[in-house]
This record gives sequence, C-alpha cells and structure tokens, in this order.
Amino acid sequence: MKKFSVVVAGGGSTFTPGIVLMLLANQHRFPLRALKFYDNDGARQETLAEACKVILKEQAPEIEFSYTTDPKEAFTDVDFVMAHIRVGKYPMREKDEKIPLRHGVLGQETCGPGGIAYGMRSIGGVLELVDFMEKYSPNAWMLNYSNPAAIVAEATRKLRPNAKILNICDMPIGIESRMAQIAGLKDRKEMRVRYYGLNHFGWWTSIEDKNGNDLMPKIREHVAKFGYVPPSDEHGTEASWNDTFSKAKDVWALDPSTFPNTYLKYYLFPDYVVEHSNPEHTRANEVMEHREKHVFGSCNAIIQAGKSSAGELEIDEHASYIVDLAAAIAFNTQERMLLIVPNNGAINNFDPEAMVEIPCLVGKSGPEPLVVGNIPQFQKGLMSQQVAVEKLVVEAWEEGSYVKLWQAITLSKTVPSASVAKAILDDLIEANKEYWPELK
Repeated sequence: MKKFSVVVAGGGSTFTPGIVLMLLANQHRFPLRALKFYDNDGARQETLAEACKVILKEQAPEIEFSYTTDPKEAFTDVDFVMAHIRVGKYPMREKDEKIPLRHGVLGQETCGPGGIAYGMRSIGGVLELVDFMEKYSPNAWMLNYSNPAAIVAEATRKLRPNAKILNICDMPIGIESRMAQIAGLKDRKEMRVRYYGLNHFGWWTSIEDKNGNDLMPKIREHVAKFGYVPPSDEHGTEASWNDTFSKAKDVWALDPSTFPNTYLKYYLFPDYVVEHSNPEHTRANEVMEHREKHVFGSCNAIIQAGKSSAGELEIDEHASYIVDLAAAIAFNTQERMLLIVPNNGAINNFDPEAMVEIPCLVGKSGPEPLVVGNIPQFQKGLMSQQVAVEKLVVEAWEEGSYVKLWQAITLSKTVPSASVAKAILDDLIEANKEYWPELK
C-alpha cells in the first residue's frame, strides 16, 4: 500500500492534535511516510508539535515527523496539504464578534460582518499556501477547511482557478451524526443523503438508510419538537451550541419538506441571535477560556511527562472527514462526499459560477459533482443574495475597493441598512489594519 507525505498548514491550531490522532487511527486505509507541521507562529506551533512528537513516537515511530516555519521545507515532497489556518487567531475572532454587536448586528465567526472581516483576512493567507504548494509540490492536493470556507472557496475559484484545492466543511457532518442518532443508526455513514446550498447555508432534501428506507419522517418528528438535539447527549454539548441545535426547529419550520443547516439561524433569525448574545463575552471568549486552555494544557503535560497518557487529547470529528477525502483521492474510491465546488449547472436554475456545497463522487481526479436539478424560489432567493455577498468580498479584496466591501456588508441578510453597514465597516477597517489590503 502506498504511503503518503502530509503537511498540516496551521500546525499551531488547537485542532491539529485531533487530526494527528485521526491520521494515526486510520493508518490502515491512509498510511503515512511523513508528517510535517507548518505555521508562521513558531512558538505556538512548537508546543503542539512537541506533544504530537511524543504521540507519534509511541504509536508510529516509522512516520518521519518534523515542524517548521520555512515554507520551502514544509511544502517540498508532500502529497497532501491539510490547511486550517486562522489569520489573526482568536483575538481577531473576538473583534469580529464584538464589533457588529456594538451596532446591534449579530457577531459570528463565519456569518454576517464578522465572517466578512475574517474572509478579508483569510483570502491572502490561503492563496499564499496554494502558491507554496504549487511551487514546491506541484502534484499535491490541498484539502482546505480554513474558514470562512465560502469566501475562501470563491477566492480560490476566481484567483487560482487551476489550483488542486478542495474546500470542505465539517458542519454538515456534525449535523448528520445527530440525524443518525435521532434515526437510531450507529453512524452517519449508514445514511445516504441529498443536500444542496452554499457553505453554512444549505438544506437536506432526502435522507435514506442503505436499504433505501426513507428516514425523513422519523427525523422530522423529532426535529419539530427538539431541533437537532438528540435523545441522549453523550458528549455534553456546550450551552451555546445546544441553543443552535435546538433553534433548528424554528429554521426547519420555514420549509418543513427539508432539513436546514444550523447556520441558517443567523440569516433567518438575526434578531433572536442578537437578543441572546452577550456583547462582552462571545463565542471567541468561550473558546479561549476552554478549548485553548485544555489543548495547550494537555500538550504541555505530555511534553513534561514524555508520554501521551499525561494529557487528554481527543480525535476531532471533523478530522475524520479530511481523512475520508484524502483516501478517496489517493485510492480513487469514488466515495460520495459533500464538497464546495463550482456549480457549473449542477443546480440548474442557479448561477453557474457560484461555489455551491453539494454531493460529489471523489476519486484521483478530484470531485465529480452530482446533479441537483432545479431548486425552489425561497432557497434560490436566499442563496443568490448570499453568493452576491461572497463575490463582492473577493472583488473588494482583489481591487482594494471600499465601496464593494460596503456593498457586501449592506447586502448581508444580517445587516438592517447601508448606514449600519458603513458604521460597522469603518470600525472593522480600524481593527484589521494589519491584515486587510488598503481600501480606497
């Protein structure tokens, strides 16, 4: 069985140890010869990398492991780049969330003005990784799940049209896992789904088991009462996420024939979200207080003890999806997966150049999108508005256009008026001086 070389771009991410554990758990179907970490923050990366070095030495000493801040070293002789960068880290996420809230608009990592601000920071970072990969390992594939995936995907479509990059998101996977629990199945892979939309902006239209039995009625009965909160919550979901999963019942009511992605709550119930937000303590604060401290604390404990049992690191659910994708390309498995790809007529009555999230068959040549057909007016209208936002953000970044970014924020369904959009934009420009191109 062929063995592969992988670089994790964003080696300093708190999600990196979970990816390493997932890669180790899947050596039987996606074996590694080399694993590298790359990050532009060497100090942050070193803590995670030294802990992962201990884990690799225990579980798979044959895998060659290294970490670096040098792009040439990182991207030379790799088959896959697994990219999950966060330009500006959590302190900038905190500003993304808190600045809109000061203006009575929801603050969220990937939606609304916060997502647009994050997108303006992410575009340059992801394009830089693509360029490193093409320079040093031109035959490699990049599996990108850097957020906000929709804006990043539009940027790579427009500005690096020939790049071997696949943009993915784990949120539908998390929701499908909950659906499988609701339906009484052990695993989401026992379901066959049809889904369409944009990233963080989509709908399931069909869910069957492997025998073709319709699971929609059973799931619908549960979602109508409880949203996506399963009968028993084994993992102890955080309160803010529980609210999101529960609110899905109200989003679902707008179109009971489908099941919605949870992120639609931000676009369809922005007033509810603002009302239930604390402008002084947002999701970024929760992550810094809990996940950040937990992962770095565990890594430091592992380094000090010299053994992995000293820390508590877990396989991240989203990591399993990226291994599925890598294996599908490496071994031409034709696995059916949700990916963010150019529409090109898959949704017949929608912008052919839009980056849509739909099922694809994945093999050595990349994704083969499955035909969706026509979509209803309600979804088409919402998606058209959101695609326009994403395209305007990329144009604003490319052209350094203040007006286009103002238009993008104004057009977001989360923002009530052009005057509010302008006030938020001016505050965001001030906060992002180090990261955004200059706007004129």
